[in-house]
Amino acid sequence: MSTVDPQPLWQPDAERIARARITRFQTWAAEHHGAPAEGGYAALHRWSVDEPETFWKAVTEWFDVRFSTPYARVLGDRSMPGAQWFPGATLNYAEHALRAAAGRADEAALLHVDETHEPTPVTWADLRRQVGSLAAELRALGVRPGDRVSGYLPNIPQAVVALLATAAVGGVWTSCAPDFGARSVLDRFQQVEPVVLFTVDGYRYGGKEHDRRDTVAELRRELPTLRAVVHIPLLGTEAPEGALEWSALTSADTEPVFEQVPFDHPLWVLYSSGTTGLPKAIVQSQGGILVEHLKQLGLHCDLGPEDRFFWYTSTGWMMWNFLVSGLLTGTTIVLYDGSPGYPDTGAQWRVAERTGATLFGTSAAYVMACRKAGVHPGRDHDLSTVQCVATTGSPLPPDGFRWLHDEVRADLWIASVSGGTDVCSCFAGAVPTLPVHIGELQAPCLGTDLQSWDPDGNPLTDEVGELVVTNPMPSMPIRFWNDPDGSRYHDSYFDTYPGVWRHGDWITLTSRGSVVIHGRSDSTLNRQGVRMGSADIYEAVERLPEIRESLVIGIEQPDGGYWMPLFVHLAPGAVLDESLLTRIKQTIREQLSPRHVPDEIIQVPGIPHTLTGKRIEVPVKRLLQGTPLEKAVNPGSIDDLDLLHFFEDLARKRA
Repeated sequence: MSTVDPQPLWQPDAERIARARITRFQTWAAEHHGAPAEGGYAALHRWSVDEPETFWKAVTEWFDVRFSTPYARVLGDRSMPGAQWFPGATLNYAEHALRAAAGRADEAALLHVDETHEPTPVTWADLRRQVGSLAAELRALGVRPGDRVSGYLPNIPQAVVALLATAAVGGVWTSCAPDFGARSVLDRFQQVEPVVLFTVDGYRYGGKEHDRRDTVAELRRELPTLRAVVHIPLLGTEAPEGALEWSALTSADTEPVFEQVPFDHPLWVLYSSGTTGLPKAIVQSQGGILVEHLKQLGLHCDLGPEDRFFWYTSTGWMMWNFLVSGLLTGTTIVLYDGSPGYPDTGAQWRVAERTGATLFGTSAAYVMACRKAGVHPGRDHDLSTVQCVATTGSPLPPDGFRWLHDEVRADLWIASVSGGTDVCSCFAGAVPTLPVHIGELQAPCLGTDLQSWDPDGNPLTDEVGELVVTNPMPSMPIRFWNDPDGSRYHDSYFDTYPGVWRHGDWITLTSRGSVVIHGRSDSTLNRQGVRMGSADIYEAVERLPEIRESLVIGIEQPDGGYWMPLFVHLAPGAVLDESLLTRIKQTIREQLSPRHVPDEIIQVPGIPHTLTGKRIEVPVKRLLQGTPLEKAVNPGSIDDLDLLHFFEDLARKRA
């Protein structure tokens, strides 16, 4: 649980608060829209959820959103699911993403970095020109508004160009990273039936080249709706027969034409991890993403034209889409294509240094790996440009906060953020004007009525409850693909509390307004009525140098009992002997609670993850309950399927 420390780890000084964009926005919104001028962030947040129509209107005016057709009202229908945002309005996301090109043609819009860590710029003028050329070619290929365009691409400039060109013509973008196998990609792309596929011949990772031409050939065979395949020769190979060359489609000097589409026109399809079935194909809108990301990046992340925004991600994770949206604020975005830990664990810090990143985003797991490996970023790199280190993917443990504070620098804004692929944004996290407390997210985000509820729907403070959002957010899915009656969408978020979004996380909202995330509520540990998130156990156990990673599962037994095993993947050279077993139990007993000492501690060859790097708890729980592998998990969603056989065998032996 959160270590309650009344003293913040970091506090922004008066000058920083004064120059933050969110401060300027509040002053302006008070003058023009009746927002509270006093009371700081808490008052602004209260206003944003009490007066959502006024708040979102203010956001569109502050960021000068260009509606080519005006809207009838801000919120047509407020019910969830089904809220209608800005009905009647038309606009284009890509047009806003390329606006900065007008005054800054020769400045870098993108900085591309590979494992050599040498940044290569793409200017605003060149980005705009390539998007214009490719958009014209897509139209010539017959791509019309609503058609799906897919990318099997790493985090390279061509992926950004392809997304923006697709949005410019009103197409619907969808992407997977090239480390996904054919089955995983087909589980996603076959649902949406793309007409164009952008693909590389392979990629470089961990100092090695990985040829993907056989996988691409399989994708072409299994996607009958494809009208065109575009070859990007990352490894320098010839285009396969019938494929178009990237260079031929992006060489013209063409001014982009932006299709003006309705506010709720689909922009892209993202996918849930799909660990227990086909991934959910989550559709988000051009207008919803535009206004949500302007708010999130421009106000919460405090990004603008002078910034450089680096988040370690792949095209198979929502953080890539979020990173690309940095362009909306005129920010230079950093695209790193490579292993997070090559040639050594400190690699991402080197990229942050070499690119002059002002906001560096990574995963909590990476921060903890650096801590364990004895990396010293502040000593070994010039990180003077980095104003904020943000983390997501899982809750950042208290030790992670302390390590960033001690090893990067004391005056560092640390933003642990939490949201989801489902909204492609954050529910809680970064606020440049608030203090940072160890183990806590600074606050719920503007326009997000985030609450913690008990099973009966009563709000809780300073107690663990279900993460719910009680008002609509513009980037909530407009629908799931292939869900004609909306039942799958409804069952995913609205079946527990009718009309209220339940996300599936355990959280605490503290009386000082901060947020603590305890992990997924569907894999919650419930011993003798005391509920605890798995994240709390990982944080305690993985402090021990011998433990590389762990997985804890709580299983209700048929006889009314409860079995709670802890699986540990040991660091090289470590041995699970009596001494280590005792220390693991002692750590959990003293730091968490005696009730959460595991019934068994079992060594495993590795911990299975989703393709985006999250530990999988629910499928392992199902396996241990005796569900056959093919029903417990979607094999295409797991990074190493062999690891699951261990749990399958264990279930058999226990039975």
